[in-house]
Order: sequence, then structure tokens, then C-alpha cells
Amino acid sequence: MIRIAYVSTYPPRRCGLATFTEHLRQSIDGVRGPSDGDRVIVLYNESDGDDAYRHNPAYWPLPAQNRAAYAEMAKRVNESDIDVVLLQHEFGIFGGEAGEYILDFIAVLEKPLVTTFHTVFAEPEPPYRPIQGKIAAASDAIIVMNRQAIPYLVKAFGLPEEKIVYIPHGAPGPSSENRDSLRRRLGFSGRKVMLTFGLLSRGKGIESVLAALPGVVRKVPEALYVIAGQTHPEVKKREGEAYREELKSLIHRLGLELHVHMEDRYFSEEELIDYLTACDLYVTPYPGMQQITSGTLAYAVGVGRPVVSTPYEHARDLLQGCEELLLPYGDTTTWEERLGQLLADEAALKRWEEKVRQIGANTHWPRVGEQHVALFARMCDAKRGEVKTIGTVSH
Repeated sequence: MIRIAYVSTYPPRRCGLATFTEHLRQSIDGVRGPSDGDRVIVLYNESDGDDAYRHNPAYWPLPAQNRAAYAEMAKRVNESDIDVVLLQHEFGIFGGEAGEYILDFIAVLEKPLVTTFHTVFAEPEPPYRPIQGKIAAASDAIIVMNRQAIPYLVKAFGLPEEKIVYIPHGAPGPSSENRDSLRRRLGFSGRKVMLTFGLLSRGKGIESVLAALPGVVRKVPEALYVIAGQTHPEVKKREGEAYREELKSLIHRLGLELHVHMEDRYFSEEELIDYLTACDLYVTPYPGMQQITSGTLAYAVGVGRPVVSTPYEHARDLLQGCEELLLPYGDTTTWEERLGQLLADEAALKRWEEKVRQIGANTHWPRVGEQHVALFARMCDAKRGEVKTIGTVSH
């Protein structure tokens, strides 16, 4: 059995990467069985401490801002019986400018390295470009969660295409509870519910949906927009709840108090699945068109809910064949018309639900776990000289 060292943040830390890695680990264990030899190299901030990880031998805590600790951790991995290191790369979780400290870990590491890039730029620039380039060069295989990321990486860093493997962002399936029962329990009965969830921060485009909502309500009086999630902890440190208060003021100015519900709390995995299953439309109105990966979009598609979104990178890739659901950012009239049209047409919602459900079936965590295990097996075969390439690229 292949022994894996995961490098990432990890619960109980509340961030998307931590949750992703926990589910990925569970999905891999579900395919090949749990391994006592696996380890999680957990990035943590020294201000938060490592108490949650210190007393469990499966966790090897790594203080993110302690540069010397990165090389020391690599030596520890080299001396262990770990077979492969799976690095979840996002620029913001490692110490140094643009997360450069991770390069110290990679420079000393002697084990096979697989890197999942959660952020890929079409045209990377300093300080990110040289760091990502060095990580890519040192990796034995690279996983991306967006097919468009493959030509971006090939062009930017001159990588061989066969080194890059597309595996979609993992997602859960829908709730097992009856949908009508769920809607009653959540207070959605008699409403046409649009949902946006995730840690609240500027740059999510929520204002653009609020701007279109008065027109939607005129056409669909029972419309309700649910904004679920607490403020991002880093945003809260910088500015408190200023952004949430701005949204509340906008809701009041537009007279939308009966049509917008903000839930300011942390949602468990089970609650998110319930809310997604119960909603009529999931909305990701992000203004940043370069966003290569969105965990919330992956979850909504995995649950099989119709999605209305701006055409950012991940949405265009994941929702291929559903281009009618992609609307330009800030075009209030178009959003107003399309949201109103969909919410008023139950048959259309059902058609889109079926189409999205078919896409989502390929993203469920067990399938993602299978693809990771298959990749690791190919790596081991390649190491023994049985095959010449690591990955099979999906297009």
C-alpha cells in the first residue's frame, strides 16, 4: 500500500484548503483502505498554536512562518517510509513572499512529489511566477482542477503536457433527506431560493445580485436570496464586519429585507449539503474572471443544483454545455431577466438540474479518490521503469 504525506492546512482550521484535504484523504482511504503509514504535514500559524495536531502521530505540524522548519520537515520525510508527497499548493498558506518558504522543503525532499495547483494564472507574474515555476519543475506530476490550466502551465513554464493531470475538484452528492422535507425544515417552503455560500469577503460579487434582485422580485415575488457563511477570518481581522454591514445597508436601501437572508455562522459539511439540495438556484457572481478553481461551485455542481454564474475560468470549464447559465459580471439587466426567467419556470429548472447532475456525477469524492490512487500507481510503475509517462491528461 502506497504511504502518502499530505502537505496542506487541515481541520480544525477553517479554510477551504483544509476541508478539501480532509475530504481528499477520506476519499483515497475509501478506495485503497486507510493506512497507518500516511501522514499529514499540517501548516499552522504559530499564533494559533499546534495543540490540535501535536498529540496525534498522523499529524506532523509545520509552523508556516518558521523558514528553517521547512528543510527540517523534508529531512523527516526523507528518513520515513513515506512513498509519495502530495502537496496542496496555494500561495497564501506558506511563509515568505508569495509562499516562497515551501521551496526550501522541496529543495531537500528526496521522495516523489505530486503537486496540486489550486491557483494557476494565464500569465503568471512576479513574485508568483518564479516560485510556481520552481515547484512545477521539481514535481514528478502536477494535478490541476481545470482543464484550461494545462495549456497555461505548458506555455508559462515549458512543461511537458504529459506531466499534468486533470482531476476535478471533489464534491459531495446531494442530501439523502427528502427535498420537500428539507425545504420545510430550512424555512424555504413557498419560496424560490437562490443561494450563495462561503466565507464572506469583498470580491465575491454579491452586490451585483442584490442590484438585480428588485427586478427579480417584481417577476417572482416569492424569491429569496440566501447568503450563507461567516466573514472570512482574515477579513475580520483587517476590517471587522464592515463589508457585511455594507451589504445590510444596501439590502435596506433596495427594500429587500423580506427577500434576502444572511446567515452569519460557520456551516458544517452536512448543513451545506442540505442548503444546496434545498435551494432552487446556486449563484456565483464572481467578478474575477481568472479564478481557476471554486470549491463552492464544485459543491453546487456535485449536489446537482442549477447554477447561474459569471463566466470565470472554473465556471466555463466545469459548466461546458451550460453556457446559457453564464452571465456577464455587472450586467444588472441580464441578471435580472435570467434569474427571473429561471425562477418562474419550474420545467426549465428541472432540465438544468438534470444536465448539471450529469456533470456533477464525475466530481463526487469517491471518483476523485480513484483518480488519485490510479495516478500514484502509475507513478510507482514509472519509478520501476514499467511505463514512460506519469499522467493521462483529460480534455
